Amino acid sequence: MRAAYLVLEPRCALTGDEPSWIELGRQLARPAVAFSPLRSDLVFYPPVYPYLVGALYRLFGSMAAVPWAQVALGALLVPVVGRAAAHAFGPRAAILAAALTAFYPELVWYSAHYWSETVFLLLLWGAIERALAADAAASWRTAAVAGVLFGLATLTRELSLYLVPLVALWMARPWAVGANAAGTKIVLSRKRLVGAGALALATVLTIAPWTLRNALVFRAFIPVSTMGGLNLWQGNTTLTHLQIYDVLAGIDGPVAQDRYCRRLAWETIAARQPGWLFEKLGEQMPEFWKAGSEVLDHLVGRGACGPLAPARLVAIELVLVLPYLALLALAIVGLVRVRLPPPAVLLLVLAAAYNAAHVAAYATTRFRLPVLPVLFLLAAALLVGRSDGTLAPLRGRRLVFLVVLALGAVVVLAPGLEELATWQRLTGRS
Repeated sequence: MRAAYLVLEPRCALTGDEPSWIELGRQLARPAVAFSPLRSDLVFYPPVYPYLVGALYRLFGSMAAVPWAQVALGALLVPVVGRAAAHAFGPRAAILAAALTAFYPELVWYSAHYWSETVFLLLLWGAIERALAADAAASWRTAAVAGVLFGLATLTRELSLYLVPLVALWMARPWAVGANAAGTKIVLSRKRLVGAGALALATVLTIAPWTLRNALVFRAFIPVSTMGGLNLWQGNTTLTHLQIYDVLAGIDGPVAQDRYCRRLAWETIAARQPGWLFEKLGEQMPEFWKAGSEVLDHLVGRGACGPLAPARLVAIELVLVLPYLALLALAIVGLVRVRLPPPAVLLLVLAAAYNAAHVAAYATTRFRLPVLPVLFLLAAALLVGRSDGTLAPLRGRRLVFLVVLALGAVVVLAPGLEELATWQRLTGRS
């Protein structure tokens, strides 16, 4: 599917961050740098994707090798999500979740474009799957592999680092081993503690060489990159994107800019209290979950392929938006009716934490991609449970919960619908 799309997609302009990723890869491949971390000034972007782009460019002599590598990496996500679904909901749900991963239109699109999402999703969900496997088998070696993958995911997109403590705490969770007259005895399993420690240590050791490199090159403690401070400030200030960069242009050096961004971000957040959280939920949740797509931003917002005929734009929107809305509806019902084992609870916690991080900073539809496999799993578990007759009955508190979730979804989705040409046609606004 991904290979066919790469061959058949019309060639259009590179937009968004795509030119930046290509240029970073070329810079690393130049003889003056020759992939040496000490000769590179890379610090705003995490290193994994630029190094991958540069290595493929150097090896094959063409940037065309990058999307072909991403086709393979994107295809590998299919069994990874399937295995994660098997840990959480069993083999039948795994097949459906893998199929959704294989054919979901937006995931197919990313494989053909110069964005770090394809690599990041594979590393992040590889780490999550290995963590689930390590917990099931009480294997510290598997936990260490999960830690290495979490480290590599962090070196691709720094936000995944903040998920590691949640996974480690879950792996080390107290376990009921018996009950007596005094009540249930709770102990900490030694194997669980060792597994959690192996995961955390492997994550730190994977990231540490790049942190050390940053200390040597920039004389500052920068665990991965300086992108996080800018994103936090950008998501909380009233300044526009261009105004922020105008301000930073007057500050010499990336370290000073990072410190300035972090200081201004926290000052801005403090100034917006006590209503900051509610304001941010109202601002960012519709952006995170709206019925849109980076593909539409690429084609419409940035005009990568030039003007689109209205009928063609409507067709593209339907291909992208209808699967998302159907998936979201199934996942909401699944959240209410599917019985959630511990692995599924962990996945929901990670999804909520990831969503919360983007509420604190800022959100786009691109940022929700790592959460989509959780929706795949819930939708698959609902469909399997319906055929098996294992779903919880929809009454009482579950029915109330479903109504609340459905109303919340309508409130969050409504602002984004007005941006769609399809919606404008249906409501007579175009």
